[in-house]
Amino acid sequence: MGQHLHPTYMLRYIRAGALRLLKSSGIFDLAKNSRWRSQRLLILCYHGIALEEEHKWIPALYMHPDLFEQRLQALRTGNYAVLPLGEAIQRLYRNDLPPKSVAITFDDGAYDFYAQAYPRLKDFGFPATVYQTTFYCDYRQPLFHLISSYMLWKRRGLVVKAAGIAGISGPLDLRTAAGRAKTLNDLVEFVKNQKLSEEQKNELAASLASVLDLDYSDLVRKRILQLMRPDEISHLAAEGIDFQLHTHRHRTPMDEGLFLREIRDNRKRLMEMTAGAVPSHFCYPSGVYHLEFLPWLQKEGVVSATTCEPGLASLGDSPLLLPRLIDVSGRSPLEFESWLTGVGFFTSRPRRRYKLPSRRTRRTEAAYSP
Repeated sequence: MGQHLHPTYMLRYIRAGALRLLKSSGIFDLAKNSRWRSQRLLILCYHGIALEEEHKWIPALYMHPDLFEQRLQALRTGNYAVLPLGEAIQRLYRNDLPPKSVAITFDDGAYDFYAQAYPRLKDFGFPATVYQTTFYCDYRQPLFHLISSYMLWKRRGLVVKAAGIAGISGPLDLRTAAGRAKTLNDLVEFVKNQKLSEEQKNELAASLASVLDLDYSDLVRKRILQLMRPDEISHLAAEGIDFQLHTHRHRTPMDEGLFLREIRDNRKRLMEMTAGAVPSHFCYPSGVYHLEFLPWLQKEGVVSATTCEPGLASLGDSPLLLPRLIDVSGRSPLEFESWLTGVGFFTSRPRRRYKLPSRRTRRTEAAYSP
């Protein structure tokens, strides 16, 4: 009996074949140099560049540094105009983008940006924006739920005696993703119910590492799943890296007062770390947004906000609902190139949750004027 491909893999296979055909027939070059592409901005989104094995743990969020370098090389080889985000958005709404415009953004502002991404961006001479969440910048330990998930993944395939950690009775079954997710959920619920402090959460993470026979001090030393510290942010800002808003606590409350507090606290900390530079661009944490947020952002002087919805930004997009391409480890070089040229937009047919009317008015142009 013949083997059958899973429908998902079949679609990928068909799509890869279609992209190869489109490239070989010259469609990539036509799209890349088209008037349609010249009027659009591709905003690339990255989350993390692996310090250790994060790219194997969550390939949708972390990328091997060699692959990231290949992406930058593709931008250089294709002669793409890599612009600072603020300039790119101003020029998008002035309708004077250079051909093949791209902007590079990073979410969250983890230490791996400082150690892995920035040196490579500097080598290529490319500007970048970091949407920096700030609450944990002064905290010198890994984020509890992330490091716990990572450590459980590192012991995947095993059944481990829990020794009563965090009130969990019985062994930890880490043989499946579902088993690891249950253990993580139990840990997070324990932290929540016990109202543990950050230091207590760190002690619990160290205890978990001991149970899993992992060297927690080594993970801490490597700065895995930690945010950049104030001095690192200050250093990069002085070097030309653009830091923008991502909320203070990486959350977007539906209450207006709490939402505005997130923006104001985030802005205050960023200004303290970047010699007073006033951030006015925003990224919705985890891509979560509601239309109610738009007037609140306007009230705080935010001139652009990016989502996690795929697409190329155009004049028809609301400045507060700009699409981005989340670049992931599983995206092939050909598929990445297709998005750079614009072909990927048509072959993927991305859906947008909201698409507000165009704001091509004098008021919009004034908001983006230097």
